[in-house]
Amino acid sequence: MAKKIHSPLIEACFKNRFLFLLISILSFLILSPLLRGFVGISIFLDIFLTAIFIAAIYAVSQKKYFSLIGILLALPMLAVTWSAYFVKIAVMPLAGSCFGILFFAFMVITILLFVFEQREITLDVISGAIVVYLLIAIMWAFIFRFMETLHPGSFAIPQGLGEETRPLFIYYSFVTITTLGYGDITPLTDVARSFSILEAVVGQIYLVVLIARLVGTHIAQSMNRNSR
Repeated sequence: MAKKIHSPLIEACFKNRFLFLLISILSFLILSPLLRGFVGISIFLDIFLTAIFIAAIYAVSQKKYFSLIGILLALPMLAVTWSAYFVKIAVMPLAGSCFGILFFAFMVITILLFVFEQREITLDVISGAIVVYLLIAIMWAFIFRFMETLHPGSFAIPQGLGEETRPLFIYYSFVTITTLGYGDITPLTDVARSFSILEAVVGQIYLVVLIARLVGTHIAQSMNRNSR
């Protein structure tokens, strides 16, 4: 059988694919508000979100069917996102949020399976574990936005924070998953409260299980090295 020829550059990129995704997400979180004063926040959010979608698909592209599923979920979301600048249809935000939720849920599950299957702690494994936590928060932001779009008034949003809800719910989601609870945005309906509680619980459970897993893997890795 013919041996597969791998480029060292391609192998290096795959070894750091979660690091690229992590950088994309952190850039999105840090640069979006900083650039708000130069151009409308919406277009920057869409540019960074598009970059995250591309980086996420690339991160799971070692298995072709994973990348295919990611593309099939990402394309409708991106189409809805960018067509909104030209066509205003009432159901488009709902459709975009639905595909966004499905896309990020798929990425969370896929990357999480990879992280928990590893028997060696590497920089990419750590990056993947951090990425999952951040993707969970972004996924929940899409859930909260879907709820507010479907049932306006699900959240109490102070006046003066802007009309664009995406950055607000991304902020609220990260405040919730980290259990900071500043209280400037609050859930008003039972469903909104339930999902807020669920995100906080999922976030804390993930951190506990993740730390236990990484520590256990590190101990097993150290024991294997000492026994050689």
